Amino acid sequence: MTYRLYASEWHLTPTTTTEIFAIYPIAVVSVLILFGGLSDQIGRRATMLLGLSASFLGALILALAHDIAWLFLARAFMGVGVGLSAGPSTAALVEFNQSGAPRRASVVATAAQAAGFAAALIIGGALTQYAPWPLHLVFWLLALLIAALVPLTWFLPLPAERGAAGGWTPSLPSVPQRARKAFVVAAFAVITAYTHGVIILSLGGQIAHDLVQSPNTLVNGSILAVFAIMSGVVSLLGKTLSTRTAMIAGSAASAAGMVLLALATALHGMTLFLSATALTGAGYSLLFLGALELINRATPGDRRGGTLSALYLLGYLAAGILAPILGRVATVHGLGFAVYLGAGVIAALSFATLTLALGLRRNAKDERR
Repeated sequence: MTYRLYASEWHLTPTTTTEIFAIYPIAVVSVLILFGGLSDQIGRRATMLLGLSASFLGALILALAHDIAWLFLARAFMGVGVGLSAGPSTAALVEFNQSGAPRRASVVATAAQAAGFAAALIIGGALTQYAPWPLHLVFWLLALLIAALVPLTWFLPLPAERGAAGGWTPSLPSVPQRARKAFVVAAFAVITAYTHGVIILSLGGQIAHDLVQSPNTLVNGSILAVFAIMSGVVSLLGKTLSTRTAMIAGSAASAAGMVLLALATALHGMTLFLSATALTGAGYSLLFLGALELINRATPGDRRGGTLSALYLLGYLAAGILAPILGRVATVHGLGFAVYLGAGVIAALSFATLTLALGLRRNAKDERR
């Protein structure tokens, strides 16, 4: 919710603000390429601690930022942190789950992302609008939250650690032969889901501002939070759906949401925009939930961290490519045209994911769960 304030105070174009957004997924991708399988070698806990340390530095630099160079550096550190911790934390949810059910771990991962997303938009919007130091206070709070996670992570159980007997060697994240077909379907689902974030995170604040005609960041953040809230609710309600059904429903909701988003932009319709964010939130949740469960079921435990890292790599790579493109289009041709282009790309990805999901085999055991 601070992007618009940065743009106003430092006279930044949409191209620059989306580049600030894009440096984050680019950093994530770079880390995943080099260290995607790290947690399979040195353990989940150790890798997550490294990630939290990088994220803390990123939040601290954001809290102290006084020009655009600081923003790029901070976003890079945040990307390094997420690149190191996203895959291991998702794998740990499966391994620390006593029932061993991948579905429960997938639901928790999806709901946790939704809760963090909603809190960032609503609490961040409130602090940015009403608290002092609107470009800094919210990041001091984020730094404190990350710092609090470090000792909690330190005391995670150790039985699933894999690095006690050996060291680390650099390696690309890889996918086991037996899981590659499932990985292709999951990859399309995650790419589709993560590209939603490009519009919601990098351009959403400006879209909400233009439609609502409100300079209040809490109001605009709350509107965008409909995406995250719907994502969390659907992840809990959708836990009884099969993986195949979740992906099909998620693809359909995503495509429909993009149509509504284009209409909302063209007609300046607030109701259409809220409907679009709700549908895309549901689509994101079901796609991400289905992708995680598909991978968790298809991948052996000793390769799960690297495979999940490869999945996140593709999702963040797609976001990192699309964000600066849409930012440049918004600068040259206007915000509306950028939204139409982004909605069209995501709708096409949704239909591709739908086609692949329809090809998944029905699994009786999976259907019952």
